[in-house]
Amino acid sequence: MLIEYVQTAMRQAKYKILEDGTFYGSIPDFEGLWANADTLEGCREELQSALEDWMLVGLRLGHTLPVVGDINLTAKLEVA
Repeated sequence: MLIEYVQTAMRQAKYKILEDGTFYGSIPDFEGLWANADTLEGCREELQSALEDWMLVGLRLGHTLPVVGDINLTAKLEVA
């Protein structure tokens, strides 16, 4: 379920090239989550790593995480 959540969220990622030639990536609805790297692939890797850390911290602190696709991690944790 966590892997599917990450994969689905990463498919929603948006990337752009900044004026300095680096790549910037973010995922809509994931406030404060972004990455920046020299290459697009590096940016994707950094963004996924940041997403995984963001999720773990959010879950540990009891934050409500965004629903991705039809995956609601917060609701699944409340039921468990």
